[in-house]
Parts: sequence; C-alpha cells; structure tokens
Amino acid sequence: MCGDERANNGVPFLYFYQVVFKHIGMRLPFSRFERELLTEINIAPAQLHPNGWALLKAFGVLCGFFGCTPSVDVFLHFFEVKKQGKSLWVSLRNIPGRVLLSLFQQSFKGWKGKFFKVCYSKYDPSALDDFPLYWVKEVKTVKPKSLDELPSNDREAYKILTSVGGFDTATLISLEYNAEALAQYISMSASPYDLLASASVGFLLDK
Repeated sequence: MCGDERANNGVPFLYFYQVVFKHIGMRLPFSRFERELLTEINIAPAQLHPNGWALLKAFGVLCGFFGCTPSVDVFLHFFEVKKQGKSLWVSLRNIPGRVLLSLFQQSFKGWKGKFFKVCYSKYDPSALDDFPLYWVKEVKTVKPKSLDELPSNDREAYKILTSVGGFDTATLISLEYNAEALAQYISMSASPYDLLASASVGFLLDK
C-alpha cells in the first residue's frame, strides 16, 4: 500500500487499516507522541503492524494512569523496531529483559485488504502534519538515548514503568475509559510496594 499526493490531485492523504480503528481503538488526529514516533522511525501509519499500534495505544493508557506524558524516548527504552527480511511492515517488540506489555494478538487475518483513505480536511488542517504520510523505504532502527540524556520527567517516567510492567495490552486498551476498573487491574498486576512507589512518583510529576 503506497501512495503520494500525485495520486490524489495534490491533496495530502494517508491509508490506515480498519483493524487499527475497530479493534485497537486508535483515533485521528494522532497524538503528539504517536506523530513523533512515526517521524522518529520514519514510517507512514500503514507501515506499522497492528500489534505495534496496540503497543502505542496501551503505552499511552499506562502513562496516563500514572500521570506521565507519553514520550518516544521512554518508549524506546522498552520497545525496539523490527523489520524482518522482505516484509513490508514494521513491528515493535519488547526489548529482551524489559517486558512491559504483552503481544496484543498472536495473528491477524484478512487485515491487509481492509483500510481507509484519510484525506486532508479544512476542518482539521493540521491532522496530517508532522509525520510521514506515504510509504517510506528507509526505516530507521533507533537506539534509545542513555538515561542521563533524558529530561527529568522522562527519567521519572522510566522509573515508574520499570517498577511495574508485565501488563496485558488488550486489557489495558479495553479499560481505557473505565478508570475504576483500570485502577483495579493495575493494582492486581503490580506488587503493592511497586504500585505505591510508582503512584507517588506519578503524583509528583503532576506538580
């Protein structure tokens, strides 16, 4: 699935898979975090495998719960970019030894042929700004910055997320808009000591 503005009379557009909207709950316009990640690894939205989008979504939910702003630099301390062989799609995977989120789904069937074409609209003229819209050949394999290079809020966010972790991606996504159930799930998935320490740091980040 490739494209450029010449195929749409000069009007910017992108393709996005139906499954990412329907089953993962992604919405447009993308958040600043999502745009920055697409730009950092140099890919169009359609190049990222659905499981990668699920990790982005769940990471955002988790950061929101702990009062952290989702950050590309922090994300890349937990996940790495993978493009296997001649595969057209890019995957995101847990860095070995840092399992923050589970795989959303073992396999997707029939998703590649079902997609939307999203075009520029004067009602939200910046919706397609600040990230690649069309298929990119040169995907970047980005290494995370050292912790010393991160701003203090990102270092604190990293500290929070390393103290908990091991969450089910599908569960986090399903509880995004149910604050009580989300809090209960996270409290059951993390040790009381780690949860208390993380919540305290998250509270400080809001100040």
